[in-house]
Amino acid sequence: MKVNESPPTEKFKAYQAELHLEKESKNPARAERAQCELELMRQSRFAVINGIVHHYQITGPENAEETVLLVHGWDCWWMWWHHVIKELNEAGIRTIAYDLKGHGWSDPDPGQDYSIASFSDDLAELVKQLELKDFHIAAFSFGPFVTVDYAGKAKDRVKSIIFYNFGFLPNNALLERFAPAVLTFTFNKALRKIHWWRPIYAYARVVLTKNPITFHDIMIGVRSLELCAPEVVENTTRQITSRDVTRKLPELVKNIDIPLLFVAGDGDTIMRSKNTRKLQEYAKNSSYVCVPKCGHLITLELPEKASELIIRQVHSVKSGF
Repeated sequence: MKVNESPPTEKFKAYQAELHLEKESKNPARAERAQCELELMRQSRFAVINGIVHHYQITGPENAEETVLLVHGWDCWWMWWHHVIKELNEAGIRTIAYDLKGHGWSDPDPGQDYSIASFSDDLAELVKQLELKDFHIAAFSFGPFVTVDYAGKAKDRVKSIIFYNFGFLPNNALLERFAPAVLTFTFNKALRKIHWWRPIYAYARVVLTKNPITFHDIMIGVRSLELCAPEVVENTTRQITSRDVTRKLPELVKNIDIPLLFVAGDGDTIMRSKNTRKLQEYAKNSSYVCVPKCGHLITLELPEKASELIIRQVHSVKSGF
């Protein structure tokens, strides 16, 4: 099936224009970041997926034996994978990264359908248009919710899945009722209105990470929030804190036959390692890795380790171990 190609989104063009201006900055760090991201943008492509324009990138050897599709997390975008993409491509693995609708350089959904099932349908359509077969998936944070739903529909296509910072959250009526409002306020009403990077970085260092990250990666986090539609935050928080969704997770994981790797950070305060371990125990063909001194943002704080685990998983499946 031919890819239903599209011109770039307005978000992409506006971002590109900003970078061209920032490239002339007298601040070396800002100028370097702009030049780096402009180079990354050369690989960008756009496709109409279920009526909505999505941004995606395909990089690495065209004749690669292995392909890894990368699914980003809640309130994030494809750029969170940029270190991992570089590592995997250098290891001879082809990568496909994309922005979920309403995130990054993908357009928002006019109907504001940001359900897990809807994101999963978009993933299925992207796979169909790219004619992908026998590939691996790596997903983190919210991405695994989408991936688990998709895997139940595409068992003959996916060879293995790597989950980062994903587990079985304890839930109750109180959490279901109040958590969405708290998270929506924090991200939509508070953090979104902060345009100076230092307070956001301070929040990340206290809550999300156990390791310092570069200025470039700090800005990737800041911009991911700006590029994410507010409705996405509200809708997805309501789902991931739903008792109905959390109750179904163990059974959904149990029904996946392909090899699964669950990766936890031992310092993750959002998805604690014990909760990742708990969900992994429901899976019938799985393994578990707990990364020391790692928070919730492994792809930015420990990208080499995140890449190493993907490469190891790909090779172990290829070898039949």
